[in-house]
Amino acid sequence: MHSFTFYIHFLVLLPSLALALPHGLSRTRLSRRDAGETRNFTVPIYSRKRGGAGAAHERRGTYSGSVGLGDTADLFYTVPITIGDTDTAVNLDTGSSDLWVVSDACKTNVCKTSRMPAYPSSQIKPAGGSVALQYGDSLTGTHAKGPVAQDTASIAGLSMPQQPFAAISDTNNTSVMNGANGIFGLGFPSSSQVQATVINSKFNSPTKTDDFVLGTTQDGPLLSRLAASGALEQPMFTIALQRDTIDIGGQSGSLTVGKLPDGVDNSSLTWVPVRLYTPKLGGLNPPSFAPNEVYPLRWEVLLDAVYLDGQKLADSTVAPQGISNPGLSALIDTGNSILRGPSDVVSSILRSVSPAFAANRNAAPTFPCGTPHNLTFQIGGKMFPVDPRDFVSQNQTNDATTCIANNIVNTDPPSAGALFSWSLGDPFMKSTLVAFYYGNLTHPSVDPPRIGFLSTVPTDAVAELDQAIDDAKENNGNFETTSQIAPTGSASEISVAPSTLAVPTAVSSSASAAPSAPSSTSSSDRSKNGAQPSAHLSTVAVLSTALLSSLIWTLF
Repeated sequence: MHSFTFYIHFLVLLPSLALALPHGLSRTRLSRRDAGETRNFTVPIYSRKRGGAGAAHERRGTYSGSVGLGDTADLFYTVPITIGDTDTAVNLDTGSSDLWVVSDACKTNVCKTSRMPAYPSSQIKPAGGSVALQYGDSLTGTHAKGPVAQDTASIAGLSMPQQPFAAISDTNNTSVMNGANGIFGLGFPSSSQVQATVINSKFNSPTKTDDFVLGTTQDGPLLSRLAASGALEQPMFTIALQRDTIDIGGQSGSLTVGKLPDGVDNSSLTWVPVRLYTPKLGGLNPPSFAPNEVYPLRWEVLLDAVYLDGQKLADSTVAPQGISNPGLSALIDTGNSILRGPSDVVSSILRSVSPAFAANRNAAPTFPCGTPHNLTFQIGGKMFPVDPRDFVSQNQTNDATTCIANNIVNTDPPSAGALFSWSLGDPFMKSTLVAFYYGNLTHPSVDPPRIGFLSTVPTDAVAELDQAIDDAKENNGNFETTSQIAPTGSASEISVAPSTLAVPTAVSSSASAAPSAPSSTSSSDRSKNGAQPSAHLSTVAVLSTALLSSLIWTLF
């Protein structure tokens, strides 16, 4: 299931309104980043800090875990999870933040087709309130509704007690029909409606975000809680997606929690900061104990440029909606099965690769299978190509001569709460190992969130595509395709106790309060006008002083 969804978040409406969103150190100091400042990191993992604001999140433990992924024809990537006594599988989605599974109370047509174990409604332990999660773009959409419950949740051999999740009793989300029984959102707490619902219930719809920020350790998303617990080796996770179409193989699909995968060296990744969202543009209002902090909303990074077959593509001229130019950025989204970009840039790409589309924009963007194309994203000064095998798709059965470029489509223009102009989904992720580092969730300036990228495209990728075409011709013109069931975890079961945070002393997130940050990489210092935050998060009423609506894409 691909989740490229737009969440509509209403900041500060009614106190009881639930927002619907449903992703070697140098001595250079990292100051509080505003809309026009960003740095690239070469090494993101800090040694332990002692004392100071946010120190509770700087503890480092010894636990980590890894688990393989299921894959339905490169469309839906799933991971096994246990909630209470129910062993099931959920769609892996870095583009959203909430965990939900279907309960046996769901009787919709989609739920009736699911072959995965449903969560018993008789075992629901209410955590307070209910959610109505919305997924979809401006043209399509799905929903998932149900009460917020809590139970022990286990992922990759790591177990967290009293984990809030949504026990869905009404959904039309197609992930349920494709090897999953729900969605596992790995995004930041600021986009979690489940957490917001619990906090509103516990604290009677607070008008400040203090309880929400501090409540992440008890009521936040599963991986955020694990990161905040101090029990993990590092507050991070890494995703590698396998390839099950065109040419089966590539990376060994896995989710690694708490560290980099075995055999992967930290210095081999290109690390860049996650874009932060200010309240003015939909980000989280800072709590009173950290009034100068700016928080991340989703796993979004700045792009240097986009290239096709070695040529830099012109910047998009599509105007953003209701905001000034936010610069070039991308959402890194495993829930999105394709690539999405600005309409004019996507049209330019399709005209370049497809003679049929160049002649008629209503025509399918077909092109010769044997003509490889290199779509590359420059991030942190380095090039990250999409493997040519992940750029092509079979156009018609029994035909390995004419392929189609249907892995790239238009996306909506940037808007408040959704500043990205690209969504890099599974084709990019199949070509790149990606590490997601939460950092300090209460004081991001102390240990900023970032993402590390490592290209896994082989030097002989073109030859591999040629071989795949030859194999397809020998198979009556049909490319390889398969599906895999989500396997079991490799780590032994370890129960992680949630930490409890006291209100920290107020601290400024200015340069003087920030710790040493990794040195910047070679890419030019890019100024972005407005790392404008997205309308984010929870149902904590009064998250912002403006009512912002933002879409967050999620293609299911």
